[in-house]
Amino acid sequence: MLAPVGASLRCAAGHSFDIARQGYVSLLTGRGTNHRSDTADMVAARNRVFEAGLYAPIVSAVSAACVGATMILDAGGGPGQYLAAALDAAEDTALGVGLDLSRYCARSAARRHPRGFSVVADLWQGIPIQDGVADAVLSIFAPRNASEVARVLAPGGRWIIVTPEPGHLAEVVESMHMLSVGEGKGERLAHELAVDFTDATASRVTESIDVAESELVDVAAMGPAAFHRTRDQLAASAAALAAGGPVSATLDVTISVAQRR
Repeated sequence: MLAPVGASLRCAAGHSFDIARQGYVSLLTGRGTNHRSDTADMVAARNRVFEAGLYAPIVSAVSAACVGATMILDAGGGPGQYLAAALDAAEDTALGVGLDLSRYCARSAARRHPRGFSVVADLWQGIPIQDGVADAVLSIFAPRNASEVARVLAPGGRWIIVTPEPGHLAEVVESMHMLSVGEGKGERLAHELAVDFTDATASRVTESIDVAESELVDVAAMGPAAFHRTRDQLAASAAALAAGGPVSATLDVTISVAQRR
């Protein structure tokens, strides 16, 4: 178990992890990872998208699912907007941990909420949280490690999962060279939930939004498209798509809430 000692977290075995001056702690080991993490430019683009309110209906739905929670883990939490909203909706004494592979996400998340703590870690190398201490785990457009989520959730705890539907931003995906939603997502989720979770409920969030030219660039640049295209290339695509003004696009996601057995 890690405990704060000065500007570090330390355990009884003598391991020590420094708390960065930006307020987060990195628990990555020397083993490295094969997974890509968000860059500073991707985080900046995502922050602008949230500041513009484009994803507000999804944020509201996630936070509503966290009412009454006392300990929230955002697994793959990005810059921290969802965790901050969840903490505002939860108990006044609720605490939160945002976990992401990107140190740039961690820097942003560390500043997001006074009751939130930000950690850099790899979901696939184990979630650095004790067994059964969380009563809500968020997986929002993020990779899912079902066995680890089950381990850290208390019995009856909630796993809140947001997955995109094929219609999500469909009006701009091809033009902006974004990844489309693959087939079989629902079946994979059901398989992940089958062992340790029950009473899963699903609700759909669909809403039309108007996306300005600069926002089109950020919507693409905050995701995997940024690994394959430069911002100038994305800007050229956005200019062509929004030549007649803001583009109407659709938010279309499913929010699943499953209980730990």
